[in-house]
Amino acid sequence: MSINENESWHEIRITVPVGDIDTAGNIANMVVPYGIYIEDYSDLEGEVMEIAHIDLIEESLLNADRTKGVIHVYVNPHENPFEAVSFIKERLESAKISFDIDTADCATEDWVNNWKQYFHPMPIGRKLLIKPTWEDEYDANGRKVLHIEPGLAFGTGSHPTTRLCLETLERYVKGGEAVLDIGCGSGILSIACLLLGAESAVGVDIDSLAVKTAVENASENGFDESRFTAIQGNLSDKVSGRYDIVVANIVADIIMEFNKEVGAFLADGGVYITGGIIETREDEVLLSFAQNGFEVIERFEEKGWLVFALRKS
Repeated sequence: MSINENESWHEIRITVPVGDIDTAGNIANMVVPYGIYIEDYSDLEGEVMEIAHIDLIEESLLNADRTKGVIHVYVNPHENPFEAVSFIKERLESAKISFDIDTADCATEDWVNNWKQYFHPMPIGRKLLIKPTWEDEYDANGRKVLHIEPGLAFGTGSHPTTRLCLETLERYVKGGEAVLDIGCGSGILSIACLLLGAESAVGVDIDSLAVKTAVENASENGFDESRFTAIQGNLSDKVSGRYDIVVANIVADIIMEFNKEVGAFLADGGVYITGGIIETREDEVLLSFAQNGFEVIERFEEKGWLVFALRKS
């Protein structure tokens, strides 16, 4: 992606322990697949000698904190940077990575108030239209309309992995299903399932703001607590029951952790749909599926992002 020097890009700086830099970098790459910049000085002298064969290093670098790495994320001016911040925070917390996030170029209140320039009605798959609540001029063309106010929670349907999950759910929701949405964010996947004919949906997320936003979005679409329930907390601690469809649109490391326990929540013949997996992690994720008794029914890909539909072997 080319950068217009006359436009103001938003910078997000994420500081994490060096041992977590690879996982955190993969999470950051989910929201800006066109590139990030990572500072990691943990082996500065060795890397400089290997590359440049000199031992003269600027003093400011020698004094840098070797225990921390910094990931620089640059969000283009036509995208909402707060969605990226919210997503990164949620995923780092899920991965139990300690972090600090600093932002530049734009105040949070500006990002929140500027949603209208970033988010417009989007047709998804064959049956859905994702529409922000403030848009009145649109033609649904017979599609089910999902009204959504993103608030401060990640999930508008614009990211490739969210679109892939929505399109996959469209294939598997036939009517009457009970759905479990792990890491529900704005509630977009749960609400889509209900619009497509699912009987009920339960969303779980560690972020209290995401839970609040998901409940409000469900209500906006006509689904009260009899159809949609949102729970704050971890999967094994807070959720019970068995579900016809379990969907988790998170990141590879968390998916592999959930693989160990998701089977207990899946009804006989149920479908487990996973997204948020970057293609470079595919082999290890496939191994984790096999080790935990899942077989891949279908695999979908868009712009380097993967979504799998699975059943218990």
